Amino acid sequence: MSYQVTLQPSQHQFTTDSETRLLDAALAAGFNLPYGCRNGACGSCKGKVLSGTVDYGKYQAAKLTEAEKAQGYALFCVATACSDLQLECREVGGLKDIAVRTLPTRVQEMQKLAPDVMLLKLKLPANERLQFLAGQYIDFLLKEGKRRSFSIANAPHDDEFITLHIREVPGGHFTGHVFGAMKERDILRFEGPHGSFFLREDVERPVVMLAGGTGFAPIKAVIEHAIKIGYTQPITLYWGARTKQDLYMHELAQSWVGALPGFRYVPVLSEPAAGDAWDGRTGFVHQVVMADLPDLSGHQVYACGGPAMIDAAKEDFTRQCRLPIEHFHADSFTYST
Repeated sequence: MSYQVTLQPSQHQFTTDSETRLLDAALAAGFNLPYGCRNGACGSCKGKVLSGTVDYGKYQAAKLTEAEKAQGYALFCVATACSDLQLECREVGGLKDIAVRTLPTRVQEMQKLAPDVMLLKLKLPANERLQFLAGQYIDFLLKEGKRRSFSIANAPHDDEFITLHIREVPGGHFTGHVFGAMKERDILRFEGPHGSFFLREDVERPVVMLAGGTGFAPIKAVIEHAIKIGYTQPITLYWGARTKQDLYMHELAQSWVGALPGFRYVPVLSEPAAGDAWDGRTGFVHQVVMADLPDLSGHQVYACGGPAMIDAAKEDFTRQCRLPIEHFHADSFTYST
C-alpha cells in the first residue's frame, strides 16, 4: 500500500510504502533531507511527525528518547510510514546546509581502470555516512599537514562507499603510494565534503558537461544524480582523453544515452593510438564543443579537468561563444609532487 508524505514547511510531496524508510523515499524523490549515519545511530535526520503514524524502526535509544517520541519526533532514516504523513523537517538546499566533517575510512576495494587510473572504494565506520552534493570532493589528511583532494565519483543516493578515481602523477607522493604500496583495508583520514561544483537543478538551460581525463569522476556523479532525480534539461557530455584506453568508463557513458532523456555523449581523443581504430572526434575537447555549439549564450557549462583545459574553456566559451560567466561552473584539478 502506498502513502503520501508532505514535508513542512516546504510542502514538497512524495509517495512511499510501509517497507521503504522515509529518508530513502525522500532522497529517491529528489528531496535532500539531512542525515549522518542512515541507521538510527546519530540523530541527524530527526524530525517531527505532525500527522499520521510511523513505525519507528530500530535505532539507538539515546538518539530518540521516549520523551521525544511523545512529542512526535522520529528518526527518518529508520522510520517507515503506516499512513499518510505530514512531516516537519529541514531540507538540505545547498552548500550551507551540509556539514564538513573529519572521518576515518578504510580502503574497501582497489581496481585499476586504466594503467594510470585507480578506483578506490572507501568504507566509513559502521555508524557513519557522508552527506554530500554530487560533484563535491574530499581532502585526504596526510602527515605534516599536507592534503590531497579527490572528487567523489558516486552520486549521493549510492553512498554505501565513497568512490574515487585517482590518476598516478609521476613523482606524486600520495598517488605514488596509492599505486605502489597501498592495499585493501588500509586506514586513511579525510575531511569533506568540499567544493561548489554541483548541478544547479533550478536553472532551466541545456547543459554541456566537459570532462578531461579523471575529471570524468565528479561529472559521473552529477549525471547519475540527474538520472536518479529525473532531471529534464538536455545534457551533452564531452569527455576528452589522449587515447581510447584513457576513456576508462567509455561503456558506462554510452549506457547513459538510453537512461536519461536528451542525453548525448561525445568522446574526443587528442592523440589516438595506432591500435585504437578511432573514427570518432579528435583534437582538444573544448574546441570540439565550440565547433558543435558556437553559440553557448543559452547554455550552462560544467567543466572538470586540468587547469589548462579549464582556463582555455572559460576564456573561449565566454569570449567567443557568448556563454554568460555565471553559467560556467568548474572544478580545476591541480597536482602536487
